[in-house]
Amino acid sequence: MTAVYGKADDGQDGERPDPLSRFSAAAYAAQLQEGKQGPPPYGISEEGVSGPGGQDLGALTEEARHMLASPRGFSDDDRRRYAEKLNRAVIGFPQERQELLAILSDWIIKKRLQHASFGQLPYGSLAEALFAEVIGLNVLELVLKDREGLEEVQVVGTRIFEVRDGVASRSAFSFNTIAQVERIQQNLVLFNDDSISPRKRWAEVLLQDGSRVTMTGFGFTAQPTLTIRFYTVRRFDLQTLLRPEYRSIDESVYRLLRCIVKSRFNMVVIGPTNTGKTHLIKALIAAMPDEERIVTIEGRFELRLQRDFPDKNVIEYEADEDDPQHGPQQAFKLALRQSPQRICHAEIRDADANIYVRACTRGHEGSITSVHANSLEDVPDAITDMCMLDGRAMNAARLTRRIAEHVTQIGFEMRMVGGSRKLVRIGEYVFRGDAIEVRDWARYDEARGAWLLKAELSERAWERIGRLDPESCAWLRGGRGADSC
Repeated sequence: MTAVYGKADDGQDGERPDPLSRFSAAAYAAQLQEGKQGPPPYGISEEGVSGPGGQDLGALTEEARHMLASPRGFSDDDRRRYAEKLNRAVIGFPQERQELLAILSDWIIKKRLQHASFGQLPYGSLAEALFAEVIGLNVLELVLKDREGLEEVQVVGTRIFEVRDGVASRSAFSFNTIAQVERIQQNLVLFNDDSISPRKRWAEVLLQDGSRVTMTGFGFTAQPTLTIRFYTVRRFDLQTLLRPEYRSIDESVYRLLRCIVKSRFNMVVIGPTNTGKTHLIKALIAAMPDEERIVTIEGRFELRLQRDFPDKNVIEYEADEDDPQHGPQQAFKLALRQSPQRICHAEIRDADANIYVRACTRGHEGSITSVHANSLEDVPDAITDMCMLDGRAMNAARLTRRIAEHVTQIGFEMRMVGGSRKLVRIGEYVFRGDAIEVRDWARYDEARGAWLLKAELSERAWERIGRLDPESCAWLRGGRGADSC
């Protein structure tokens, strides 16, 4: 059976062809330009392509795959670095791809197959043919050629979507068969000593630089999926958010954010996916004094503060919910004994809610997290609902008030506006009667294309800012001097 190539389809998948069907990026691109089907037939048939001595290319491909997947190195660190190199090569990093191609070339020379002929293959050498099958990403190679602004690649069945600058759009390319997606999945899990099978129908690969690959198979999702999220940001600080290419904030909001950090309010960030929540969190962390001890407790390492802020006094916990000896409860106990001044959490999830609430109500002022919520007004109730899931008898109304007063003192909302990530709202949580109210400190006015500084602070907030940041207090009161605070 030979592969057939064409333009992006409408997501209709036919029968599954042979997973060893060959793919040529050049031929595919030429077809898209010509608008017609079908390069000349070539590739590995179901019977395989044989070279001299009866060497089968399909068997050689599997041998090469397992050769590359074998652990390399004299220590665990060496083997981890090699696995990282394999993962980066598969998802398109050029330096690692060159290194893996060299390893394949050496292997072929040792097997004395460098001059073997395997029929009419669309590659310059046997090493390139094996590389395309074992490491290559099929049609995703064409997507990855244009990395400018590419933040995420999303595959659903045979369809491909590209996320650039926070906006998802249908790619001009698509896979021809689901088998091609499944081959890429199997390569990734093999290189990570993992599996996707009827017993385990998902896998996740997280690289040291923050890039992440998430995969699901038939039975867990209606169609196989593959999501590659690249780590693209190299610099985190509030000044960066002011730059013309970002313009997430303006100068007045910049000063307000520095005041909030210095005044040690507990903060929460909300917003849809890909709106810059993590970037804002890290920019706020960058504004914190380097000597202050920061502790993170996460289900898996996401913030990676030590990588991005090597000079900061940071301890990072990766808690395993299924292991009581290393779970969130134990991490929290140890963290309290390590004199944390701020707790930073990438995102509150169900099992983490009570842990984080306890941290913020025990004197760790200036902590920060994010939550999935539709609006700032929904955040205290959303955290309350998560806290109540552990089955303990708690008064929901009292818990919500406690969260609003001690956990979510200041809320930030991120949103995409006109193709740019914007901090569109800064609000303070206050109690009026029996209801929680969000007082706006700043809002982004889309009609004007500008931020409006409202500064509707509560007396409690004025007192805190006047005590911890009198200069900003005077600025917020309209330049009347520190005495006015």
